[in-house]
Amino acid sequence: MPTPAKTGSILAAALALPGVVPTAHAQVTVPNATLIQFKYLYYRDYQESGGVNNDGKRMTVNSPALYLLAPISDSWVFEIGAVYDSMTGASPYYHTVLSGASGEGVEDKRLAGDFTVTKYFGRTAVSARAAYSTEDDYRSIAGGMTLRHATPDQNTTFTIGVGYSSDEVFPQDGPVFTRTKNTLDGIAGITQVLSRNDTGQVNLYYARQSGYLTDPYKAIFGVDQRPESRNQLALLVRWNHYFPSLNATLRSAYRYYHDDWEVDANTVTAEWAQELPQGFTLTPSARYTTQSAAFFYYDPIYDATLGVPFPPGYASNPNAFYTSDQRLSAFGGITLGVKLAKTFAEGWSVDGKAEYYEQRGDWRIGGDGSPGLEAFKAQLYQFGVNKKF
Repeated sequence: MPTPAKTGSILAAALALPGVVPTAHAQVTVPNATLIQFKYLYYRDYQESGGVNNDGKRMTVNSPALYLLAPISDSWVFEIGAVYDSMTGASPYYHTVLSGASGEGVEDKRLAGDFTVTKYFGRTAVSARAAYSTEDDYRSIAGGMTLRHATPDQNTTFTIGVGYSSDEVFPQDGPVFTRTKNTLDGIAGITQVLSRNDTGQVNLYYARQSGYLTDPYKAIFGVDQRPESRNQLALLVRWNHYFPSLNATLRSAYRYYHDDWEVDANTVTAEWAQELPQGFTLTPSARYTTQSAAFFYYDPIYDATLGVPFPPGYASNPNAFYTSDQRLSAFGGITLGVKLAKTFAEGWSVDGKAEYYEQRGDWRIGGDGSPGLEAFKAQLYQFGVNKKF
C-alpha cells in the first residue's frame, strides 16, 4: 500500500502493509485470561528522488499502542485500546519529472482510542464497539456491532457485522474549511474447520462512503476533485494448513477489491509460521498486489515553465473529476516481511516484525500500469510485549 494519507488515520496505509494474516478460528468461546499488550511501530516511506531537500525521504510515523482484553465474568469480556501516532515528512514525489512540487515538510499527530464489550450466550457472541480519533486536521467517531455464532460441534462459525463512522476534515494548509465524510460498512463471513490440519475462512465486505472524499493536500500541488460517494466491495478468502511433520503452518489469503471509482485490485498473501525450539516462532511472509487506476486518475507532466500541470481537458471541463494521487493509479506492489516471536514462562511473550514494500507502475499484472510513476518504497518495524494472566 502507498504512503499514509494526510486525511484520516495517519497509520491507515502503514498498518495495511502486509503483515501476519490472522489465524482463522472456528470456535466461539469466552477468553479465559487477561491480556495486556504493548506495541511500538516505526514506519517510513521514501522515493529515490524528491522529498524534503530532494533526499528521497518522505513520511515517517512513530506509533506506540496499548491494548487490554479482560474477562469480567463468565460471559462478559471488554477490550480497550489506545494509540498515539506522530507523523513527520514531506509531500509526495509521485512522478519522474517534477518542477518544485515536493513542497514543505508536514507534521501531524493522532490520538485514538476504542472500546469493545462482548456478551457470550453459549455458542453466540455479540460485540459492540466505539472508537474516537483526533488529529490536527481530522476527527472521527465510529461505532459498530458484530454477531458471531458457532455450530454445536464448534467447527463452523458465522459472522455478521455493521459499522458507521462520521468524520470531519478541516485542513490546516491552503483553503480553510470544514467538511464531513460518513462511512457505512458491513461484513459477513464464515469460518470452517476443514480437517484436523486445515481451516478456511471467507469474508465479504461492503462499504459506502459519502461526503468529502477529496484529499485537500493533493489539491495544493495540482487538481484533485473526487466524487462525493464511493461504493466498495471486497472478498477475502483464507486457508491455513498445519504440517505436523514440520511443526509449521502455511497461512495463505486472496483478496479481491472493487469500487465504483473503477479501482480493481487482487492481492495474494502467504506466510510460513515455523515453530522452533525454546519457544521461538519464525514467520516469513510475502504479498503481491496488482491494481487498476480510478477512472479520473491522470498522469501529470510537469512543465519547467508552467509549473504544476492541469489535467488534460481541464480547461474545457474544470468541474469534472481529477486526481494524480498515486494511491489511485495502476500499479503492482510487493511486500516481504519476517516476524520473530518468543514465549516465556508465566504468560510473557515478545515479538518483532520487519517489512519492506515496493510499488511500481510496470509491476502491474492484467494491464499496463500508470506511466511516469516514481518507484515508491516503504519500511515497517514493529516490536511487541504481551502478558497473559
